[in-house]
Amino acid sequence: MAGEGEEPLAAFVALHGAALRASRVPAQYWESLSRKLRGEVFDAGDYFGIMQVEEVDEEEEVDEEMEEQFKKKPNPGNGPCFKVIVTNENGLQASNPNSVFLIDHAWTYRAEHARHQLRHVPGLLHRMANLMGIPFHGEVPDEGSIEQVLQEMWKYNQTYQVSQGTAEEKVPVWYIMDEFGSRIQHSDQPSFAAAPLFYIPQQIAYTVLWPLRDLETGDEVTRDYAHGETDRLIRKCVLLPWVPAEVLDVSCITPEPPDAHYQAILAENKEKLPVAINPPVYAKDKVFKVFTDIQQVLNNLSHPRFVFTDNEGEADILYNFSHFKDYRKLSEERPEVMVNQFPCENLLTVKDCLASIARRAGGPDGPRWLPRTFNLQTELPQFISYFQQRDRRGEDNHWICKPWNLARSLDTHITNNLNSIIRHRESSPKVVCKYIEEPVLFEREDAGPVKFDVRYVVLLRSAQPLRLYSYDVFWLRFSNRAFSLDDLDDYEKHFTVMNYAPGVTLKQVHCEDFIPLFEKQYPEYPWTTVQASIFKAFAELFQVASSKPAPLGICNYPSSRAIYAIDLMLKWDTSRDGKRIMQPQILEVNFNPDCDRACKYHPTFFNDVFSTLFLDETDNCHVTRIV
Repeated sequence: MAGEGEEPLAAFVALHGAALRASRVPAQYWESLSRKLRGEVFDAGDYFGIMQVEEVDEEEEVDEEMEEQFKKKPNPGNGPCFKVIVTNENGLQASNPNSVFLIDHAWTYRAEHARHQLRHVPGLLHRMANLMGIPFHGEVPDEGSIEQVLQEMWKYNQTYQVSQGTAEEKVPVWYIMDEFGSRIQHSDQPSFAAAPLFYIPQQIAYTVLWPLRDLETGDEVTRDYAHGETDRLIRKCVLLPWVPAEVLDVSCITPEPPDAHYQAILAENKEKLPVAINPPVYAKDKVFKVFTDIQQVLNNLSHPRFVFTDNEGEADILYNFSHFKDYRKLSEERPEVMVNQFPCENLLTVKDCLASIARRAGGPDGPRWLPRTFNLQTELPQFISYFQQRDRRGEDNHWICKPWNLARSLDTHITNNLNSIIRHRESSPKVVCKYIEEPVLFEREDAGPVKFDVRYVVLLRSAQPLRLYSYDVFWLRFSNRAFSLDDLDDYEKHFTVMNYAPGVTLKQVHCEDFIPLFEKQYPEYPWTTVQASIFKAFAELFQVASSKPAPLGICNYPSSRAIYAIDLMLKWDTSRDGKRIMQPQILEVNFNPDCDRACKYHPTFFNDVFSTLFLDETDNCHVTRIV
């Protein structure tokens, strides 16, 4: 074929070059790829064919070795087994610039929408069932077939993420390649590589397929399902959805990561630690100039000892919405300026770090106030071992997968499907936490017994000595449907964050009204006792978070102050003396929380916060000292 000219290729590379380099698509294929994308040329059928592999008849005698190999096939199960082979009589040359192929995507979706789409998109369930070898003969989608597809799809799913847009738009996208792409089997020595490419002019994603060596007619097309993983144990774990195996010999103990782990986080965050300073002393009647970009503060702070300034350079207090980075410069040039953040506070506010430092309080299993948590990037074998051990003992195995650093339950999934958890690791860095299978429920007249969580606002005045306060008002969030350990993708049954979901009822109960209702439902558990156990958990968390010097702990910077929101649930547990207790479970710690409701119902909220943090005056400020 003649070259397509430099201008279209240059435009194509300008748009897609970074993605192609990141996926390591050789530059020799780019011109042909550009042309095929523009013309929507799907010419794989000219070079490849799908071949059905005969299953071994169960009644035939097979030796044990053959049986083991059969079990290890990439697509085990009752369905037919397929593979893709080169059918072109001339074979395929890797050096040929046209040896690059487009694979269409049969289904693109976000995980939380999968069930709805299988129910309602015409023909989708039928196509997916056929592709996965699941018997489905009816015209109307039935729940049994849908459930099978939802279980099996993790053997076929691939994923990508868009890097721009809102938090919602950045949630990972999952897709299943068409019948040709989905039949390409795994090999540790693959003959091809494949990578998704989002084609910007059409706003469509395709998979790009290219050979890694020359192939002859009849050679199999394979790819590495664990591409990029070199560690043998990690590869074994990543390949579990297709090659079932046990990793029970791996210890499920997860000690706290080494010091170098925290050093690396500091470097990645580009945070510069402050130099040591003496605690600033201010005149007793000083009026502080506040520089802030937070509208809630600008609208609600009315205390006479605080005035706003638009000049950051003359401010006494920097109250920033975004993360502050250069503490070194601030400490050297303006040590008397207070800031609403602590260096290294991400150890509290990022979920994998929270789990790591919590182990200082409870050993390798973590403390009783934090659900058992594994970092899927660094503790995958330990997690799988723990999962398989629980499975053997017949214990509940529901888990919740959460991104390290997203809020509002985005990209958060509840499942008891090990394959699903393993594959979610590919989309974005995640932790997996034991799902609370026996939460303390709240009886709603309109819905029955529902899950609820509690949000406390805590004020950190100083890391050393530790001075921690809780705001006396707490906030409640409720699920909208009665709780049960099923329908795991039913958002209104399993989640409590309703204020961002369109068209969803938001149940609001003020804490003053909640306490008598709660105590009526649970007369043996007065809220003062429950809250004492909550505050004990908060105290332990902040003690371990500040027990080591930065970057292993929150930095003891005398000019730092901070406000955090801690979300928690209560679960039923048994005390050491055999009593049934309500055990607090800290879910997450939020930096710079949304205080809209606080300001709406408690107009003095920011006056109280600023008095406590910056004036050391707590009288009539509706706060309780925890430590």
